Amino acid sequence: MNRLMTPFSNMSKTAVWTISSSLAVAAVATIVLFLFDPTRSAFYPVCQFHKLTGWHCPGCGSLRALHHLTHGELVAAFNCNPLLMVSLPVLAWLAGRRLIRRRSKPAPFPSSVKLAAVWVVVAVIVLFGILRNLPYPAFAWMSP
Repeated sequence: MNRLMTPFSNMSKTAVWTISSSLAVAAVATIVLFLFDPTRSAFYPVCQFHKLTGWHCPGCGSLRALHHLTHGELVAAFNCNPLLMVSLPVLAWLAGRRLIRRRSKPAPFPSSVKLAAVWVVVAVIVLFGILRNLPYPAFAWMSP
C-alpha cells in the first residue's frame, strides 16, 4: 500500500485534499452528465454568447459532447465539439505530467507554462470560434 501512495507521500495535506476533492467533483459531474442529457434537461446552463449573438462560441456543444463521451459515443461527441475532443487527451496528459513532476513543491506558473504556448492555445480557440460560424460547407463539421 505504501508503494502505491509514493506520488502523494511528499505532498502536503492541503494538496492531497485539493486533488481528492477535485476528483470527487469530477466524478459527480461525470455521473450527472451520464444520467441527464443536456438537450433534455433544463438545469444545465445556457450559452449566453449564443443567446445574445446567435453565434456558436468555441465551447458550444461541450456539454452534449461530454454526455456522448460518457456513453462511449466518440463520433457523436466529436460532432458536438471537435476542439474539446481533440483537447481532452492533451489536457489529461498535461495534468498527469504535472501531478507526477510536482510532488510536494508546487512549480511556479511561468516555469511550467510558456507564454508562447498560451498564445497558441488562445489563437486556436479564437480561430475555431470564427471558423465554426462561417456559412461555408467546408466548416459545417465544426458546428454543434
